[in-house]
Amino acid sequence: MKMSRNFGYIRVSTDQQKLNRQVETLKQFVDKKYIYSDKASGKDMEREGFQNMLKAIRENDTLYIKSINRLGRNKQQIKEYLE
Repeated sequence: MKMSRNFGYIRVSTDQQKLNRQVETLKQFVDKKYIYSDKASGKDMEREGFQNMLKAIRENDTLYIKSINRLGRNKQQIKEYLE
């Protein structure tokens, strides 16, 4: 049985926003090398960091996010994309 891993995902919408606060929060639970990030709109589900995280994460791994809206624009959009 494979060991489970902890992953993190952070996103900001604009260049003026900073990733640092989200990184510091997630580093309590996730090794920095497993934190994926994007500087992009939440409506674009093809974001590079998000897609790379989806490729890396496996069943039984844990994903940490600061807020559900970091994954996408709204819960329905996220649910539809991940199904």
